[in-house]
Amino acid sequence: MSAAPRLRVQGDGFLLRPWCADDLEALLEHADDAAVVRGLGERFPHPYTRADGEAFLAGRVVDLATAWAIELEGRACGGLSLLLQGGERAHAARLGYWLGRRHWGRGHMTRIVGAFLQAAVPAYGLQRVEAFVLEGNPASARVLEKNGFRHEGTCRAGIRKGGRFHDLHWYARMWGGAAGR
Repeated sequence: MSAAPRLRVQGDGFLLRPWCADDLEALLEHADDAAVVRGLGERFPHPYTRADGEAFLAGRVVDLATAWAIELEGRACGGLSLLLQGGERAHAARLGYWLGRRHWGRGHMTRIVGAFLQAAVPAYGLQRVEAFVLEGNPASARVLEKNGFRHEGTCRAGIRKGGRFHDLHWYARMWGGAAGR
């Protein structure tokens, strides 16, 4: 796969754009929330410190070439990322996302994921996008289902978080030649 394109996606009341150093305060405001972290893996720490935010914005946590800030009301308030696969899985990517609690329950994430996929699938030449949903996060599962994802299975005890095991629900959506499978 060639170099990843830098997408900017603007939609109804939102902008997906690259993260920048100026996002630090907004990132800390929204990421340091136990309710947000509850549905995410341990790579997203709680409490979320200034050092965590600085490390993230410096690209030491995820590849920022395929991570975007979700901007609502003119400020970053969440994030979306793609983990592009390689080799025999170069047609696939894993989607991840989070949104500050203040913006929950208004359909933002469903619209954002839909608009993002409309741009990202052709830009990256994807045929399959998958996402994992941590048990106890039905809102995230609904976002995926409303965007055409299907539940493909459950990875029992898929992660250990907070000293206990949690199931992961595996969702995927297919495009192009793979869609008929």
